[in-house]
Amino acid sequence: MKNLPKGSKKLLNAWAFYDWANSVYSLVIASAIFPIFYAALTIVKDDTGVKIDDTVRFLGFNFNNDALISYVTAAAFMVVAVISPFLSGIADYVGNKKNFLKFFCYLGAGSCIGLYWFTLENLWFGLLCYFFALIGFWASLVFYNSYLPDIAFPEQQDKASAKGFSLGYIGSVILLVFCLLMILNYKWFGFEDESFPTRFSFVLTGIWWIGFSQISYYYLPKGNKKQRLTNDVLFNGFKELKTIWHSLQHNLQLKRYLGAFFVYSMAVQTVMLVATYFGIEEVDWSGQDATTGLIISILLIQLVAVAGATLTSFISAKVGNIQTLVGINIIWILICAYAYFVETPGQFYMAAGFVGLVMGAIQALSRSTYSKMLPENTLDTASYFSFYDVAEKIGIVIGMVLYGFIAQVTGSIRYSILFLATFFIIGVILLLRVPRNNHPIKNL
Repeated sequence: MKNLPKGSKKLLNAWAFYDWANSVYSLVIASAIFPIFYAALTIVKDDTGVKIDDTVRFLGFNFNNDALISYVTAAAFMVVAVISPFLSGIADYVGNKKNFLKFFCYLGAGSCIGLYWFTLENLWFGLLCYFFALIGFWASLVFYNSYLPDIAFPEQQDKASAKGFSLGYIGSVILLVFCLLMILNYKWFGFEDESFPTRFSFVLTGIWWIGFSQISYYYLPKGNKKQRLTNDVLFNGFKELKTIWHSLQHNLQLKRYLGAFFVYSMAVQTVMLVATYFGIEEVDWSGQDATTGLIISILLIQLVAVAGATLTSFISAKVGNIQTLVGINIIWILICAYAYFVETPGQFYMAAGFVGLVMGAIQALSRSTYSKMLPENTLDTASYFSFYDVAEKIGIVIGMVLYGFIAQVTGSIRYSILFLATFFIIGVILLLRVPRNNHPIKNL
């Protein structure tokens, strides 16, 4: 382990490199290859490729395959929402935060590797690996993010954070493209089993995550504080959330904005998590390779998301944050309505392009709007953002459960997506109720 001074370029690069290591989970497991693999495993089709049955038997009950994965996802995010305040308290007060970062990294990466053995015969094991991979990824971010003020001075933090995002995007795309080549041209690599490259992609994801994270571990300090883990420390995160909740009762603007964010965010995050499953089950890929088409659409979403965030920043400076968020929510409503009628790959690509445009836009603008609304001279900004993150995760839980329930009852994802438009409509109404007069920040 190298003891580098705070602000050291090498130290900042080592911290940012963890994004390169862990972002492959977001792209390969959460967004691209695993959803395609799961659908292929759980959907029965006839010789022409038409879906016959998508029922999965699990723990003695029959589930729609989309409902099952959404319930597992919701359960994992609920665990993350509950343990995040504990982890935040630990990250703030315990000296050896590197060990906690390693633990959740290895939990997540090891679970990704475990997906190699995911079959219908051991469905419980595969879903358990998926469950712990999600927890490992999101829980490790608590400690990763908490390192930033330890290793970077305030004037360096924005740049370091942006570098991490960029490295994560580049690294994850590199591995995804390689996995796609391996899957589509498996004979080039000497594989005889057509399914092996897909399952091997999960192994590569775990190895990539563990392997490249060692660079971060080598340079990152153990932690700057060394306090004994007491009940006060352990429950500090919950105490901070309670304090923020009470402060919101005296801040009508922030309270109403958070209410609006909570409602529309649950729909945004749900759409992001289920977009690939929708493309697999509801789009007619006859004559085209579905795997290639879906991964292209995912890459399209990511590329357009960057442009969307930039464009939104320009528009919000002209017309104000709230008005821009209202407009973005209206676009989301139209996307959900349009998605109900999507059947062809071309229509799906168009929907993906617009999703990318407003996905990056709404995420970036929502966070910056929240930041602007924090009380002036607030010192405890970390607690406010911890509250923001927990609210977002609880929203994901609700969104995924409702999505799964509707898919289970109707047997079609289309109705679930259409139902999500309701949350965007409510979001627009709530945003219009956010007071904007006399705010010290212009163009809010």
